[in-house]
Amino acid sequence: MAGQDIEGGLRFAVLGPVRAWRDDQELDLGTPLQRSILGMLLMREGRAVTPSEMIDAVWGEEAPPRALGALRTYVSRLRTVLEPDRPARSRPELLTSVGRGYALRLPDGSLDLTRFERRVAEAEASRKSGRLTDAARALRAAVSLFEGEPLAGAVGPYAEHQRDRLAERRINVIETLMDVDLELGDHASVVSELIALTAEHPLRERLRAQLMLAYYRCGRQGDALNVFTETRVALIDELGIEPGTELTQLHHRILAADPTLALAEHHEQPEEEEPAPELPRPAQLPAAVNDFTGRREIVGRLRTLLSAQASSEGVPVAAICGIGGVGKTTLAVHVAHATADLFPDGQLYVDLRGNTGEATAPESALGAFLRALGIPADVIPERPAERSALYRSILADRRILVLLDNARDAEQVSPLLPGSPGCAAIVTSRVKLADLPSARLIDLDVMEPDEALSLFAAVAGPERVAAEHGAAMDVVAACGFLPLAVRIVAARLAARPSWTVASLVSRLTDEQRRLDELRVGNLAVEATFALGYGQLEAAQARAFRLLSLPSGPDISLGAAAAVLSMTPLETEDLLESLVDASLLEAPAPGRYRFHDLIRLFARRILDKTERPQARTMALRRLLGFYLASAQSAHRLAYEGSMIADNLVVVGSGREFGTVQEAVAWLIAEGDSLFAAINQAAGSSRTSEQLLPAGDLLVAMEPLLEAGTHTREFGHGTRAVLASAQRIDDQGSELRARYVLGRVLFAGNRLAEAEAQFRIVHELSVAREEKVVTGEVMNALAVVVGRQRRHTEALSWFESATGFYRANGVPAGEALVLSYSARDHLGLGRSEDAIAAAEKGLAIFTEIGSGAGTARARYHLGIVLSRVGRLTEAVHHHAECLAFFRASKQRVWEQRVCSRLAETFIAAERHTDAVRHAEEALVVSREIGHPYGEALSLTVLGEALKGLGDTGRSTDCLRQAFKIFTRLGAPEAGDLKVLLDGAQVVES
Repeated sequence: MAGQDIEGGLRFAVLGPVRAWRDDQELDLGTPLQRSILGMLLMREGRAVTPSEMIDAVWGEEAPPRALGALRTYVSRLRTVLEPDRPARSRPELLTSVGRGYALRLPDGSLDLTRFERRVAEAEASRKSGRLTDAARALRAAVSLFEGEPLAGAVGPYAEHQRDRLAERRINVIETLMDVDLELGDHASVVSELIALTAEHPLRERLRAQLMLAYYRCGRQGDALNVFTETRVALIDELGIEPGTELTQLHHRILAADPTLALAEHHEQPEEEEPAPELPRPAQLPAAVNDFTGRREIVGRLRTLLSAQASSEGVPVAAICGIGGVGKTTLAVHVAHATADLFPDGQLYVDLRGNTGEATAPESALGAFLRALGIPADVIPERPAERSALYRSILADRRILVLLDNARDAEQVSPLLPGSPGCAAIVTSRVKLADLPSARLIDLDVMEPDEALSLFAAVAGPERVAAEHGAAMDVVAACGFLPLAVRIVAARLAARPSWTVASLVSRLTDEQRRLDELRVGNLAVEATFALGYGQLEAAQARAFRLLSLPSGPDISLGAAAAVLSMTPLETEDLLESLVDASLLEAPAPGRYRFHDLIRLFARRILDKTERPQARTMALRRLLGFYLASAQSAHRLAYEGSMIADNLVVVGSGREFGTVQEAVAWLIAEGDSLFAAINQAAGSSRTSEQLLPAGDLLVAMEPLLEAGTHTREFGHGTRAVLASAQRIDDQGSELRARYVLGRVLFAGNRLAEAEAQFRIVHELSVAREEKVVTGEVMNALAVVVGRQRRHTEALSWFESATGFYRANGVPAGEALVLSYSARDHLGLGRSEDAIAAAEKGLAIFTEIGSGAGTARARYHLGIVLSRVGRLTEAVHHHAECLAFFRASKQRVWEQRVCSRLAETFIAAERHTDAVRHAEEALVVSREIGHPYGEALSLTVLGEALKGLGDTGRSTDCLRQAFKIFTRLGAPEAGDLKVLLDGAQVVES
């Protein structure tokens, strides 16, 4: 298998079919086009490739109109294949964006082509030093890496060109190997190889010459001469030319029995090494900080990397990147001092000033290095390339560590890297140097909380921190665990004995002043961030500022595009460039976020540079994108509902193909959606500004069924309601109250929910606004039915039916029929209940509503279970359970599991009942649904009783009784009777 000498990890092959393995498990690389893109990235060996180059390489002149979009899709799929489980914050991506292009950062020795070239280089060095046996061994190892036609499976002009080049490279190396074998006197053993090779390549004169010489040295002069004759005929027939000078002269020498053709005696002797010149031992490292704390894992990784320099075939290069103030230089200097014993010939250091407008030119740094290495200034070359060559020559056979601090980019760094094994380099930069060849990228994140606390204590004094441990943790959290910020506030505290740690907390609480507090002496967090911001181009700077506006924890690519009013492709290029500049983070593909302090800095710049109208419009575009997307999700989740059609949507958003996709998007974006709602509620001054937030709350209704954001729904509805009442916006008020009623109902706070729904109904009628009219009448019916006022419930259902019929909404009528079945049951009208539930299911089935059908099956299953048609009930509940699980509607999932348990109890299948009741209980507790938990405990207790486990049964029923009582649910009375009979009710 290609690359078998690489243990574990990722490895790749291009000297045959384009392939990849992880820990000896071959990866599925997908389509030929996808393999072709990977092949090109591999062939570039870490160098960046622009999209236009890749399109030309793969499609050539026949590129489709949407080639760029297809390319990005293929790159995204390759990222997933190569690193499917990459932790978001542990290391940089293998396949990374560089500027507008891409680069594949290859682990050292992971590509068979790289190992091939290393073996060839070893052979050349061995041959020059007279070690022919070692040379032959290295060449055979190189050739053995080929496993058929290079880049097999890849398509396009680039693959064809590289395929030819690699094939030519292979045969050239084989010819060199044959020369070495002939020099070693192995002419007898290579004859058979050369016969096969000349048959495969009949027109290669060098191979023919080698075969002639091998035959001659074996005493087969006639065969040697026949080879020449056959070659001459082939060349004339195929190309119309005579053999070249080399082959013709060899023919004459064989005819003349030239004695110089005989094998010369060969003695392998080690090459004598000249003593290295006496040169100064530089020791240029800055002083290490004496209170360095944390970073244990990264320090260990860097020590391991640098300690491999003695045996490495290349130069270990550690490229540490991260935001300003994260401690890159401190870490690099600490590790450099800690590994000084590995580099007895010294350490070189230069501040490249890459984060300023006056970056150090590479030739200037080279001049300083050469002088430090003892080269007189008057003999240092003027040309940068000659300086770099001299620098590498001096470092050859020496063991020196080079620390390149604050690099601007790979172009500035490359001339300063050593070229010989034995040396090593550490580079720090705010930019991700993904295009720096052979570099091991270390993406330095902020400190872990305990590390930040240790640093705070080391600077401020351990006694003061220990005395106010909780406040100290609040301080480092307010600093975002950024080492520079932690060091600054600790130094301020140390300089002020009268201050307490708690006083620092109060100073850092105000976000408007936090950056002002994070300065001491010549250290300031804001100034550090300003250096990075000052390097941005205009479009990057605008994106950096505007993206700080949304208050969500992160932002998706689509939402960011809405904020910036740009296409997703344009936005992705900008955002990835900010990630490369360490001003933005990418915790997952397609999602971006700021460090807390960088967001504060960006907002401060925003307030100074962007007009209020521009900020308002950016947030309005964001809310419009969220609302349009949520509307699409609501329309799928509640097919036939009038709500989606009555929302006031401005702008475009995401479109979804399935309910599952829609609910998954709502769950993933939930925190950002609620942040946008709360932000709008806090800043709106008119109905026009607030209404989109109210509409978004209603459109997010399917998220209530997922059970993931119940608390956020409560906070968001109350925020919108308070804002609506403040500006007298009844349209937003009725929307907020409707959702608040849904939230209260989910918590079984029935009286409060009913009160909210009645206000919503009155507002809807008064304003003649249909956005939730049918839904609120249906909700009132359900909530009074839950309170066992079944006649009143049926009256509300009848009103809702009339509304839906008048507006031509059969799905609404079907929903009413399904829900009303349970109130018919409550009045003892079984036939009416079955008829209503079956009719509701029939309507949903006819209009093709998957979500409606699932809800109708749920209610029909309840009715059938209650009338003893247990098998049919199980069938309907099993069908809808599959739908609810697939669409992550966990509230419905726990309801169905409870109902299944009830049916199995009635069928005396108590083991099955216990299983489903326990599943319902787990889901209820996971989503924080106390009413569902009480229902689950009730059926679990009844199922356990059927199994004879009276102890656990009583315990479950007692827990359910407590929850029902706390909720004020009527089911508490039912359980009290049951438990009183068993004499287990607690006072």
